[in-house]
Amino acid sequence: MDEGDTLANALVGGAVTFFTGNFVPFAPVLGGAIAAYLEGGSRRDGVRVGAYSGFIAYVPLLALTVVVSSVLGVVGFGIGFLNRGGVGLGIAGFLGAIVFLLILVVSFLYFVGGGALGGWLGNYLKHDSDLDL
Repeated sequence: MDEGDTLANALVGGAVTFFTGNFVPFAPVLGGAIAAYLEGGSRRDGVRVGAYSGFIAYVPLLALTVVVSSVLGVVGFGIGFLNRGGVGLGIAGFLGAIVFLLILVVSFLYFVGGGALGGWLGNYLKHDSDLDL
């Protein structure tokens, strides 16, 4: 990886986040730190590439969430149609949509915000610490 190759460094950080997310707490911070350490540059560059790496790791989760919620929505719609003899889920569908949007927002903040925080830390380790990897 070359210093300043933002896309490649963000992909590496996103891959680290994606593959360590199931067993490393705060994996977006780790992925963002690795991406920013590889990126070099200023603190702003580190935060930016860390946020990019968090977003890259967030995309597969977003796709999975949309697919699962679509399947559950279709199943719920079918059950509501059969039970009531009409269309609609009423308040249950509305609450489900609110919960779905809340999950999307919180997970986005976790991945992108954690990646940005990790980006700041990775840049700090690269330029202001005695750690030399």
